[in-house]
Amino acid sequence: MGRRIPEPRPTLMAVVWALVYLGLPLLALGTLIDLAIQYTTGVCTGWWCWFA
Repeated sequence: MGRRIPEPRPTLMAVVWALVYLGLPLLALGTLIDLAIQYTTGVCTGWWCWFA
């Protein structure tokens, strides 16, 4: 009975902010772990080794 409005969907900006809030901290944590591994073992495992 009556009109039914569509369910709300994630917008492009919602996806961008989700990547900022979730992706950047994970990238920073991974970088710190790679730095710790490189410092302790001497083996470069980070993404910066690909470009060096």
